[in-house]
Amino acid sequence: MTELVFPALANLMQSKSNTYCIIGDPVQYSLSPAMYNAVFNSLGLNSVYIAFRVPKGELKESIDSLRAINISGFNVTIPHKIEVINYIDSMDSTAHKANAVNTVHNIRGLFRAYNTDIYGFIHPLHTRHVKFNGMTILLIGAGGAARAVVAALSAEKSISKIIIANRSQLKAKQLSEIGTKLGLNCNLIPWQMIQEYAKTANLIVNTTAVGMNNEKSVIDYHHINKDSIVYDIVYKPATTDLLENAKYAGAQVIYGYEMLLNQGARSFEIWTGLPAPVDVMKKALLGTFGEPV
Repeated sequence: MTELVFPALANLMQSKSNTYCIIGDPVQYSLSPAMYNAVFNSLGLNSVYIAFRVPKGELKESIDSLRAINISGFNVTIPHKIEVINYIDSMDSTAHKANAVNTVHNIRGLFRAYNTDIYGFIHPLHTRHVKFNGMTILLIGAGGAARAVVAALSAEKSISKIIIANRSQLKAKQLSEIGTKLGLNCNLIPWQMIQEYAKTANLIVNTTAVGMNNEKSVIDYHHINKDSIVYDIVYKPATTDLLENAKYAGAQVIYGYEMLLNQGARSFEIWTGLPAPVDVMKKALLGTFGEPV
C-alpha cells in the first residue's frame, strides 16, 4: 500500500534521514517545503520535507501509509484538518481546544496531534499590540483554520462578538458552538451579508481559500473601515485581492505568510526539540514571493 500512495516518500525513507511532509489538496503551491528545507540545511540536519497531494476520500489510506514508512512528522492542510482527528493516536491541549489539527509528530510509532495554527494566527496580532477590548470580529470561513482562529481568540479578554460567515450554515453552526463553549459571543450571518457586516468590524479574518487563485475578494474596499485590521491567512499570492482592497481603504493588513511562518516555527520545535531559526524561515518564504509592499 505504501508504494501505491507515496512512492517517492517510501524511497526517501530508505535513507537514514528524518522525513517530514505536508498532506492536503491543493498542495502544489505550498511554501512549507521551501521553508523547512531551508531550516534543515542551515542547521545541518539530515532531514527533508516534501508536499503530497491527498484528495478527499484518500486520507485514511494515506495516514496508514505514513505509519507504515515511519514518517517523522507531518503537517495537515485543507481539507483534512478536522477529519485527520479520526486517524491519530492522541492530541495535545491545542488540538483539543481547536478541534482541529495541523501538525502531527511521530513519537515512537504513535501519532500525536497538535494545533500550531493557534499560535501562528495570534502572534502577528500580539506583535502589533492589538487591543481586543470591545472588538467586533468578522470571521470568514468555518473550516479547520477557522477553528484555530476561534481557539486563539478565546484567550483574549473582552472581545465583544465574533460574526461568522460561511457558505455551509451547518459548519458555521458547529464553529459557533465551539466558540460559545470557549466563552465567546458568536453570531451567524448569511454569506450574502458579509459586506454589510464588514463595515462595522474592527478585525476581518479570511480563513477560506478564496484568493489563492487570485479570485476577487468577497469584500470590496467600500465596505472596509479605515480603522480596521484585515487579516488574510492565504499566503500565496502574498497580497490577495482582499488585502489590496484593505490597503486601498486605508486599513491595517496582516499577511498570511506571517501565520505560516509562526505556526511553522512552532511545528519545527515540536518535531526536533530545537529552537526554530525564524529569520532563516522568513528569508526562505520572502525569497519566494518578495517582501509585500
